[in-house]
Amino acid sequence: MKKYLFFVSYSYSFSILRPLQDAIWKRGDDVAWFIEDSSPLCIRENEKHLKTIEEVMYYDPIAVFVPGVRVYDFIPGIKVQIFHGLYYKRSNFGDHYKIRGFFDIYCTTSPMFTPRFKELERKYGFFKVYETGWSKFDNCLSNIGQEVENEPPTIIYAPTFTKGLESASVIYSTIEELIIKKNWNWIFSFHPKMDKKVLSKYKYLADKYDNVTFSETEEKASLFRSSDVMLSDTSSVIYEFLWFNKPAVTYKNTFPANHLLNVERPDEIEGAIMKALQRPEDLMNNIKAFMDKVHPFRDGKSSERILDATDDFILNYQGKLKKKPLILYRRLKLRRKAGYFPFGPKYKKSKS
Repeated sequence: MKKYLFFVSYSYSFSILRPLQDAIWKRGDDVAWFIEDSSPLCIRENEKHLKTIEEVMYYDPIAVFVPGVRVYDFIPGIKVQIFHGLYYKRSNFGDHYKIRGFFDIYCTTSPMFTPRFKELERKYGFFKVYETGWSKFDNCLSNIGQEVENEPPTIIYAPTFTKGLESASVIYSTIEELIIKKNWNWIFSFHPKMDKKVLSKYKYLADKYDNVTFSETEEKASLFRSSDVMLSDTSSVIYEFLWFNKPAVTYKNTFPANHLLNVERPDEIEGAIMKALQRPEDLMNNIKAFMDKVHPFRDGKSSERILDATDDFILNYQGKLKKKPLILYRRLKLRRKAGYFPFGPKYKKSKS
């Protein structure tokens, strides 16, 4: 029986990793969760939770799956990057392709991203790239595009938290006006890193108005299915919503395109949402064409491909590639965070 580990830093990881957990269990193998203090505990009764570094070291996994940008280097097993968002084009700086030196495998979501990662694989030589699709979508395939539109319509507002890109602090009054003016239901769904003061303002709207719901779930597929239109800005969650063949209105998106209804002023939001609710044929065609590039896999087997990639790496490449860079400062920083040092107190209790 193979043993795997899920390394969780933020709550969005749970919905990405659970389909992979199902695939592991189907193969008769075992998986455990290690959850950093930065994430709430969302463990279910049938899931294995390792609470300390000592327990993780004793568990001795053959692979560690990470929907994030870093992982403790001293944990046993190869390190597999499966990404925490679907589509990255938030700036010209290319953070999506930043190689930090932690991972043995990068699992890409589509031919849109694989070629650049393959170039980086050849350049650095210490990791391999596999095109697998994104595990989060494996359980989201039924009835896509066949959902009945709501009456009244439901708008989900899901902005980014990133300063300089976020809209929540800018269009608050506009959203409240629309809540009062239009016969629409609203769902607010925010990133776990969103500014707490901003969150409290939107929670106030949810308490004040009957047609507003503030959702803190990270199982967002159900929210997307129950919504007709997304309002956002430059958040990667936009593309998760578009994958369900539904339109998105964006406020000052850094890369506007014909698969989005982008606006530059708050007073344009109402008209753009009304247009989105009409499902214009050209817009819907553009959404489908673009999402076929971003994530063409519709077979529900991305988790299986991730596990196959892991097996292939262990069989054919483990111990045969260049050594990872030392990145001493990053490694020491993470060891200090974990309380793990070879010549001092080794184990520090993590979140329980």
